[in-house]
Formats: sequence, C-alpha cells, structure tokens
Amino acid sequence: MHPDPAFTLPPDACRTIAAEIAFTHLFTNAAVVHAPVILDAPDRLTFHLSRRNRALPLEPGTRAIASFAAPNGYISPDWYDTAGQVPTWNYVAVEAEGTIEPLDRAALIAQIDALDAIHEARLAPKPVWTRDKVPESAFEGMLGGITGFALRVETWRGTANLSQNKPAQDVAGVAAALRAIGRDDLAALVAQPPNR
Repeated sequence: MHPDPAFTLPPDACRTIAAEIAFTHLFTNAAVVHAPVILDAPDRLTFHLSRRNRALPLEPGTRAIASFAAPNGYISPDWYDTAGQVPTWNYVAVEAEGTIEPLDRAALIAQIDALDAIHEARLAPKPVWTRDKVPESAFEGMLGGITGFALRVETWRGTANLSQNKPAQDVAGVAAALRAIGRDDLAALVAQPPNR
C-alpha cells in the first residue's frame, strides 16, 4: 500500500470496496488464484474454486491475501492547472489478509446462492435468475466440481491515490479530463475519493 497517510483507506471503506468489486486475486505462498467473493460478515470473505484449480488443496490455516483493484488509470500532467508536474497513476486498491478455512456443503451452497443473489440484484430490472431454474442433477454435478472457502480477515489495508495531494483546481482538471476520455468511473472517484 502507498506509504502516504493521505491515501490510506479505513477498514470500513476497504470492506465496502471489496464487496462492490467482488472479484479478487488471492495470494497464498503456493499460488495466485482468481475468484468471485462475497463479504458475508465484516471480516469474512467467502469464495469457491474449481476442484482442478492448481492452488488446491488449500489447507485450513493457510495464510492468504485477497487483493482488489478498483478503477485506475494514467494521469497526464497536462491535465493539471499547476505547471511543472509529472505523470502519475490514480488508483484504488484494497488488501484483506488472514487465514483460509474450508466451507462445508451447506455453507458452499449458501455461498453460491448469496453470490448469485447479490449479482442478479445488480442487473435489475432484469428478472432474477435463481438456481431453482437448473435441474437438480445439473446443480449437483456443478457442486461436485467446486470447493468452497472462507478467508477470515485479520487485517484490512487500502489505498485511494486519487490526486488528493493536489490543489482543488488540479483535481477538477483531472476529473474533467478523465470524463472527456470516457473514464467516468475514475473521474467520479477523483471527484469524491472514498477516504475523504
């Protein structure tokens, strides 16, 4: 994480960002895996992996870091009102560090159902898809091919490096330039950083 305390995200902001992004790069000392996750408690992320994933087995107690990257992008010094600036990169990143524990069958099914419910709700007004639309035998076949886990988070770390260290006119210039190139996602974060 960036060492400047002006960019530090508090744990609650880290949780919000992790829940919104909902996709992580999970680092263990043996492998890196990519997985959709849900924050099902303030300090617990759940996920599932294919049983053929090269990271398996993940033993209980395995140390891991879940990394989340939000919108990010190059910032041209031409976008600043203040002269003599250099290029930089604006970004939001969150890490959740803790230990892995396995999910039993019931918890794995609950994780899948919760994951689907969260993301189907984001697609409204589309009618919600639920697993009762899948034949039980097909669901059981899919279930047999995955395994579920929780990451018990002990430490949240986050950085929102979004030009907060620049004068207001420079921040406005960066946000306007980002909107002009179609980066409304990053422009919105620059205009209203999650740690401000």
